[in-house]
Amino acid sequence: MQDAVAGRLRMGRPLSRRGEPALVRAAQAGSADAVDELFRRHWPAAHRAAWLVVHDAAAAEDIAQEAFLAALRALDRFDRRRPLGPWLHRIVVNRAIDWSRARALRPETGAVPDVASLDDDSGLGEDVVAALAALGPEHRAVVVLRHLLGYTPGEIATMLDLPRGTVNSRLRRALDALAVALEER
Repeated sequence: MQDAVAGRLRMGRPLSRRGEPALVRAAQAGSADAVDELFRRHWPAAHRAAWLVVHDAAAAEDIAQEAFLAALRALDRFDRRRPLGPWLHRIVVNRAIDWSRARALRPETGAVPDVASLDDDSGLGEDVVAALAALGPEHRAVVVLRHLLGYTPGEIATMLDLPRGTVNSRLRRALDALAVALEER
């Protein structure tokens, strides 16, 4: 504990005020406090992205936690010149898509999306959440990344390792399907 306090004093600023590149550098050097701060900063968006793709609160928490662990294991290979969020979101969304695909192969009887588990401060109405739940995981992922996390189609293409045209096509189909579903409600 004393080492952590001394480290904070030597660095000059508390971890909560340090920039992300400095936190990543400290985490790469083994600072548990830096890892905690990165987790605190990125957990809400990672969990939300996972939930919006899988629509299952327990699975979303597991997926987001596993994504954080995978990111920590690969942190030594992370390019500190780039922002951590897009890299982490790529891991989260890809794991959520994989989970959704696996679940589709072994559907549970009576499985209903857990619409009520999304935080009240999400800004999404139940009708939007239900319409999102009706989309396939690939379409849900691009909508979540584009319209809820704010990435550009080019960034999404890079994150999901897809051609930009595929991202645009999935976005268009997903938004068309959402419009139809919301009109019906």
